[in-house]
Parts: sequence; structure tokens; C-alpha cells
Amino acid sequence: MRSYEKYTNILLIFIIFFTSFFTGYIFSLYVQENRDFDLLKEKQDVFLDAVLAPENDLDLTPFWEAYSIVREEYYDATDVEKKDLVRGMISGMVDSLKDKHSEYMTPVQKKKFEEVLEGDFEGIGAIVEKVSIGVKIERVLKGSPAKKYGVLPGDIVLEAGGEKLEDLDLYDAVEKIKWPAGSTARLKILRAGETDFLEIDVVREKINIPSVDSKDIDDTIGYIAINMFGTTTSSEFSNELEKMKDKQGIIIDLRDNGGGYLNSAVQIVSNFLPAGERIVTTKYKNIFKNIRYESVNFGDIYGQKIVVLINGNSASASEITAWALRDHDKAIIVGEQSYGKGSVQQPFDLSDGSLLKLTIAKWFTPDDKNIDHEGISPDVVVHFEKEDYDAQYDRQLEVAKEVLGKFIEVGNLERVVEVFSSEASGSGEVVEK
Repeated sequence: MRSYEKYTNILLIFIIFFTSFFTGYIFSLYVQENRDFDLLKEKQDVFLDAVLAPENDLDLTPFWEAYSIVREEYYDATDVEKKDLVRGMISGMVDSLKDKHSEYMTPVQKKKFEEVLEGDFEGIGAIVEKVSIGVKIERVLKGSPAKKYGVLPGDIVLEAGGEKLEDLDLYDAVEKIKWPAGSTARLKILRAGETDFLEIDVVREKINIPSVDSKDIDDTIGYIAINMFGTTTSSEFSNELEKMKDKQGIIIDLRDNGGGYLNSAVQIVSNFLPAGERIVTTKYKNIFKNIRYESVNFGDIYGQKIVVLINGNSASASEITAWALRDHDKAIIVGEQSYGKGSVQQPFDLSDGSLLKLTIAKWFTPDDKNIDHEGISPDVVVHFEKEDYDAQYDRQLEVAKEVLGKFIEVGNLERVVEVFSSEASGSGEVVEK
């Protein structure tokens, strides 16, 4: 009898335990959906304690409240992908930085961005940014269809092919403008100073942007255009410079060059400076990360006269190059005020294939100046006239030839700038800064 009671008690305990476990399991399934927010909140608190301990004054309570309300109350919540919510959160956070050079890209946007970086795509050859009524032309690439058909920096494209761009995001708007080579893009444009809208037909082409172009202007002057600062640009530039070592001077054209790799600019400037001369310094939030870049030239130094051409689209690495050459009394700068991008961005790949491009540093000139939002003022200012576009007359290049010729003749940089600030050049309007 005792043995029977013993097994009966064991069985009873097992039944009670199993029933409790099963009931608890069913209940946990029932409430799991309602616990999602609590679990997320708990993970968020742990994350803040572990990662943001020095700055844990960041209060994310309103965010989690808003997320909870959206999840519980938004009528079409079942139609919203969770990944889209997350990407929207990241995008909003980056937008709140109010830094036009910091950007979040979805995997699709990242792919399109990388296609442009490769310098081989089909379209009109212009860099744009989104504005409320369309897209604004920031930069027109050298030798591009946009350049050929008279699209100018500052133009706002309202429509492409009859389709309004106002309500599209940047990447969808660009898709309307790009399309295949050989097709025609009819652009409706708002241009400052014009009373009516302009309609410009641009025949799209396959855009292949060469890193470096060069030519002989005459027996004494050479010309090298740097279109971007890519991985091979410095070696290409050095090769072209070697061909011009017998010239008395060169024109380095940095117009419409929006920049690229900082190291490429340092290596290019190193052709003109002895080893150890300061070129640029990058300064970070953590001062222990600051880097001072110096000339790495341990060979021959190009010591002939130099004129550098810049315009409003010359930015970043272009400005580093131009300023360093002038700061070391190697070059006279001709053209228009540069863009003014004194910051450094780094791309961060995220786990879902998206990309965060973030400003992580600012760069400073050899005399410790940051030109962000300010740009470089040329020594000799030359603006294009309206008729220059119709006649395809490069007024800035023609003046640069004159300035370089005088530089070769006089030999003194300051004296040449003084001459061009007090006299009118035969090629057009010339005004010293």
C-alpha cells in the first residue's frame, strides 16, 4: 500500500508540474506579442548602459512611446515592413544632423551611389541634390552632355520628360533624368535671373569620366585637368607631369572636380614639395586620431611655374590641392570662389546592406585654416560671360594662359597678381580678390 501511495504521489506531482508548465507555455505564447515592446525597451536600456554610459543623458523614452503607439494604433500597420521602420528611424536621425554630406542609403540607393562612383554610367553627367520643388544641379561633369547642352550649376530641374520631380525622393528623381544613352531628356528648368522657365533637350550618353586629361598648349605651357581624386589619379598625374618636365609652366585645372580620396591629393601635391612639408591636417572628435599629412616626395621636385584653375564646383580634395600649392608659394589661383567643403566623410556598411556616410573629421590647411562653407578666393577672379556659353569660349582658361605667361616672364608670384589686379586683361574681365 505504501508503494502504491508513493507512485501515486509522484504521478500527481508530475501531472501538477506538467499542467503548470503547459499552462505557462500557452500563456506565454498568448502574451508574447504584447511583450515585444517591453523586451525592446529592456534591450535598449542594456544598450544604453553598455555603450552610451558616458552620455546616458540621451532620453529615448519619447521614441519608444511613439513606436508603441504606431504599432498599436496605426491603421495600416500590418502593411508596414519592420525593416522600413528601422531605415526610416536611421534616416531621420541622420537628417537631424543637418549635415548635407552625411547620408543614409538603403541597399538599393547604395547600389546606385556606387555606380556613380565607378565613373561609368548612362545619363546627362550632372551631380544633383534634392530640393522641395525638384532637383538642383550642384555640379556639371567635364565633357558631359549637360555641359554640352548648356545646363548650369544652380539650375533647378522641375520636370524630366514631362514628369514632375517635386514629390520624388532624390534617387527616384535621378532615375527619371538618367535613362539609356541615345535617348533625349527634356528638362524643365528654373534658372536664377531668368523670367521664364527653360526647356532644354539633352541627349544622354554613356558617361565615362577620365581621372586625368592633359595636352600641350604650346612649347612652353602644359595643361593637366584632374577630374576626380580616385585610386589611380596620383600615378596618372605623375605620369603626365613627367611628360611636361621640360615645360616652363603648367596649368592644373581643378574646375568641376568635387574631390575624392584625400591621400590622392596629398600624393599629387607631393610632386611639388620636398619631403616633410605640411600639406593638410585632419582633426577628429577624438584629438588622438588627428593626422598631419606631409609631402612624401623623396625624388625630383617640379619647380616650374604653376597656375591652378578653380570654380564653384571645386571641392574637398581639389581645395586641399589648390590651397597647399598657393600656401607654399608654388601657384597662382585663377577662376571663381571654390565650393567650401572642409569636412571628411567615411562610409560605414550596415548589416542589412545599407550604408551610412558620416562626417567624421574636418581638414585644415597648412596655415591651420578650415574653409568649410567658405571656400577659396582666387588670386585672379574670372567669371564667364553669358556669350561665352553660346560661343563655347573658355574665358577662364584663356586668362590662365596669360597669367602663367606673365608668371614665367616675371618670375615673382606677388608681382604677377599685382599686375592682373591693376590692369584689364585682353581676354576679358579680370579682377584680383
